[in-house]
Amino acid sequence: MAQTARRLMSVEEFFDWQQRQDFLYELVDGVPVPHVKMMTGAIAQHDRVTVNIIAALHGQLRGTGGRPTTDDIGLRTGISTLRRPDVTVECGDLILDSYESRTPRLVVEVLSPSTSTIDRFRKLEEYKRHPTIAYILLVETRWPSATLYRRDGEAWMTQAFEAIDDTIDLPIIGARLRMTDVYDSMTFAPHREAPIN
Repeated sequence: MAQTARRLMSVEEFFDWQQRQDFLYELVDGVPVPHVKMMTGAIAQHDRVTVNIIAALHGQLRGTGGRPTTDDIGLRTGISTLRRPDVTVECGDLILDSYESRTPRLVVEVLSPSTSTIDRFRKLEEYKRHPTIAYILLVETRWPSATLYRRDGEAWMTQAFEAIDDTIDLPIIGARLRMTDVYDSMTFAPHREAPIN
């Protein structure tokens, strides 16, 4: 017997449905998909880097109208797609009882082996199309490394940060992230490059 096709959800229908679930989901092309972190669990490195970034941004943004949010707040990247960045900096008036970011300026994805591919490719391209995002930051957890994508008109400029004493400047939101703060309380095994065949 042929399986009945599932009706695709709108973002509004998804939010109503999500309230009745025990775990967070993303909406991808109208289909609810378990948030990867919910399926695999956040490893300690991922959690530590995420908390460090929120802590560093919170103090700098206090009183500016900007504020960091967690992945509890969704980000609409298409008509029927909603993502949950690890950290978002929302600017503008706080809208109470809202489940989504309206005017994001910065999104941060903290990479882990289970999320790296989708974060670096599909989500990155979705975020680039969002009209209010000025910065996209991808942060590695296995060694100190971050890549900043900065909107420059219609183009995106890329800057890599590999040294623990680097500072990531985010002037549009009036903040900066020191790599020492991002990786506070973390230690790393020596990083080995993959052998060249």
